[in-house]
Amino acid sequence: MNKERLPQLVAELYRVVNDLEAMFPGRHFTPDGHLVGSLGECLAAHHYGLELLPASSPGVDAVCDGRHVEIKATQGARVALRSCPEHLLVLKLDRHGSFTEAYNGPGELVWQELADKPLPRNGQYQVSLARLSKLMGSVAADARLPVVVPIGE
Repeated sequence: MNKERLPQLVAELYRVVNDLEAMFPGRHFTPDGHLVGSLGECLAAHHYGLELLPASSPGVDAVCDGRHVEIKATQGARVALRSCPEHLLVLKLDRHGSFTEAYNGPGELVWQELADKPLPRNGQYQVSLARLSKLMGSVAADARLPVVVPIGE
């Protein structure tokens, strides 16, 4: 299997979703849940050169140059965190099969934002992409995971 085809396959998946929604107005075929998470992890591995760990490894999805990376993907406006990751990579997937980087930096910076908030009943703190983008402004370039395959390729 040619893993270089990943971006094309993701784009194809979203084209099918768009076609189904056009065919059945009022019905939503938006990928969600595990599918979005897995798509985000695979896109991150491809574009950032990460080594994915076994699925459901607690608090870590991949490693890169000795750093443990938690990957969060969403199509919405927020992501959920259960614990403080060493490094956090948050991707917002779009309907064209690509993504934008919402956050790429130390997990501690994000976790500090949550420190004074009461723990929600489900054990997951919600963080908005707007807040993450703002925090990203204070992350030095050398603290970010570098892109090894340009996004959009």
